[in-house]
Amino acid sequence: MQKKLAIAILNWNGRNWLEKFLPGVVQFSQNADIFVIDNLSTDDSIEFLQKNFPTVSIIKNDKNYGFAGGYNEGLKAIPNEYYCLLNSDVEVTENWIEPALELLEKDLSISAVQPKILSYHNRNYFEFAGAAGGLIDNLGYPYCRGRVFDDLEEDKGQHNDETEIFWASGCCFFIRSKDFWEQNGFDARFFAHQEEIDLCWRLINSGKKIYYTGKASVYHVGGGTLNKQSATKTFLNIRNNLSMMLKNLPFPQLIWLIFFRLCLDGVAGIYFGLKHGFPHLWAVVRAHFGFYGQLPGTWKLRQKHQKNDFYQSKWLIFRHFLGGK
Repeated sequence: MQKKLAIAILNWNGRNWLEKFLPGVVQFSQNADIFVIDNLSTDDSIEFLQKNFPTVSIIKNDKNYGFAGGYNEGLKAIPNEYYCLLNSDVEVTENWIEPALELLEKDLSISAVQPKILSYHNRNYFEFAGAAGGLIDNLGYPYCRGRVFDDLEEDKGQHNDETEIFWASGCCFFIRSKDFWEQNGFDARFFAHQEEIDLCWRLINSGKKIYYTGKASVYHVGGGTLNKQSATKTFLNIRNNLSMMLKNLPFPQLIWLIFFRLCLDGVAGIYFGLKHGFPHLWAVVRAHFGFYGQLPGTWKLRQKHQKNDFYQSKWLIFRHFLGGK
């Protein structure tokens, strides 16, 4: 019998992650259907799943669509009322599902819910990819409760609440399937990185809410596909962030903010080049040209309405790096 919740784990050559973390997902997810969406892996992921996890359903994509497109393709075959999108390098805990479902059940205006995301390797600290819920500043820089840029907070119970946030991390979040498809899912052009922020922004512009619950926790390894120092990650983050802003910003702020961000990216490119090497500087240049190439299609995807009060903080980059906040 189909259950309300489907847990969907996207996999690409991640047999080792599945072996390590899927047993816990099965153990603590008795009230959910579990699916692995495979992005045409070339390792033995499929054979491993078929042999060791007969209760886990396998969806085989015909190519590697990336994170955004991979979920879009795979979720088409999953009819459940709610999705939980879960990275393969996440350790779940007992009672990690119920608090999110309770929020979704009691308030129909809530589209997505994220649990507390802690570091697998440094378990008393929040993890980079989501921490205690995503926010955004007036310049379009994403950050989190519990994480500002690369600075992480120790978890001392300060974020054990349940509260509205701006974006839920693609590392682990629950979403109504109806709302996911009403927004046509992720923007597949993003491939990976910030596609979940774009989706949440679109949901908020359409009048929905995104929530965080500190009543459930998961532990994320991070960097399972691209580590933090990857030039490809730099390229994807900058290109996708610019396209996301063009799609979702209210028009009065759009022109000056995009121009200002392009200038700040130039400064960041020099900094990245000096700190991490020329490939990161070149990644910023490529990201800008990638943004220009996507611009006509991005403009067509702008919604009819954008919220003016989209941000939770002002001038975060200057207050953090120059002011030490």
